[in-house]
Amino acid sequence: MPKTETVIRGTNVILRNIEENDIPILWQMIYKEDEPEWKKWDAPYYPLEPHSLESYRSHEYARQQRLAFGEPDSRLIMEVDGDIIGTVTYYWEHKPSLWLEVGIGIYDPAYWNGGYGTEALTLWVDHLFSVLPLARIGLTTWSRNERMMRVSEKIGMRLEGRLRRTRIFEGEYYDSIRMGVLREEWNPPNNLN
Repeated sequence: MPKTETVIRGTNVILRNIEENDIPILWQMIYKEDEPEWKKWDAPYYPLEPHSLESYRSHEYARQQRLAFGEPDSRLIMEVDGDIIGTVTYYWEHKPSLWLEVGIGIYDPAYWNGGYGTEALTLWVDHLFSVLPLARIGLTTWSRNERMMRVSEKIGMRLEGRLRRTRIFEGEYYDSIRMGVLREEWNPPNNLN
C-alpha cells in the first residue's frame, strides 16, 4: 500500500507504514466502541465519524493515493513489542509556507503514561525534520489534555499560543493550546523515559 517503506526504530517503539493486515486492527481500536476512552482526550469536541471496516479501508487507500510523490507518509503505525498501540500523523496547516502540524494517538490506555508517546513523538519529529525542509513543527491540543502538553514540553516544544475558552467539552470551557519547535531549537532528548 505505501509508496516507500518507512521504519523508524526507537528503544521501545517502532514507527512504520500501515499495511493491509493492520487495517482491521486499527479499525477495531478506533471504531469498535461507541465512546472509546482515547477519544475523551483526543479532540472530543469533534465527533468521531463512524466507519465500517470497508469504509475505513477505502479511506486508508484514498489517503495513500493522496500522498504526493516524494512526500513522506502522513500516518504511521506505532508498535511496541509487536503490538499496535496507536498512530503518529502529520497534516499541512498551510503547505505553501511549510506549516506542518503533528499528532499522536495511543488507542490502548494500558500504554498511557509509559513513555511510549514521548519516544514516538520524538522519533516522528526527528524524522520529519530530516526528510522535509521545515522551519517549524507544531502540535495543537487542548488544556484538559495535560499529558499531551507535558509530552510536547518534554521533547522541547514551547507554548506558542493559548486561545482561551475555545473548546467546550461536557459543558466546560477549555483552551486551545499551540505548541511548536523550530529546526534550530530541535535537540531530541537522549533519555526518552
